Amino acid sequence: MGDFDNRERDEVFSKKVRAGKRTYFFDVKATRSNDYYITITESKKRLEDGSFVKHKIFLYKEDFEKFAEGLKDTVDYIKDHQEVTEKRYEYNELSEITKAAGVAGAEEDFSF
Repeated sequence: MGDFDNRERDEVFSKKVRAGKRTYFFDVKATRSNDYYITITESKKRLEDGSFVKHKIFLYKEDFEKFAEGLKDTVDYIKDHQEVTEKRYEYNELSEITKAAGVAGAEEDFSF
């Protein structure tokens, strides 16, 4: 068994969320002792060279409640102090945004 086999075994669940220029990945992974944890990855395509910049955090189950509480408090603060409008990205709108920005491959299907 190589590293690829171990990575496949480690990933338990994955959820991909596209949000405009960014994509978020919520992955449940398992340690060798089958203990679950979450990785949250933000991926954003750089317009300059088309490469992806990724930022990742690891969230362990003993921190779930405190993390969720902190996230909720932070989101509630913003909602209480500024108007928040949820943005739904449609294929045509996103395609127009990427074409206007001169992104190669703007015709790709970003629907979900």
